[in-house]
Amino acid sequence: MGEITTEGWFYLMGAIVFFIWGAAILLFGSISIKHIEREMAKEGLEPPVWDKGIGGRLMMYAIVIVTNKVSEHSLVNDSAILRHTRTKDYSLAVFLLMSSVVFFTLMGVAYSLYAPVN
Repeated sequence: MGEITTEGWFYLMGAIVFFIWGAAILLFGSISIKHIEREMAKEGLEPPVWDKGIGGRLMMYAIVIVTNKVSEHSLVNDSAILRHTRTKDYSLAVFLLMSSVVFFTLMGVAYSLYAPVN
């Protein structure tokens, strides 16, 4: 069979990292976000009203969990998130953020190397 070129390796790695990133999003959303928002609902707190199905709060929740800090000006309820965070939520948040960084870095490098020049 033929050899895989550098561009082919980028396509292969991009596909693998894309599926890992997708798994991280699904796992963090279905395990951590669901638990945190269920516990917040018991306190009478609602999820952010601006995020109706888009999923923009996933990264914000992950950043709050990993940094472990309450911000004065936040779009999400940092203190409630930290109050209901478990150890596995921290691990899933790190997994989500690291896979996001790897995916976007790989895509940025691939774009800068192989984008068509006009």
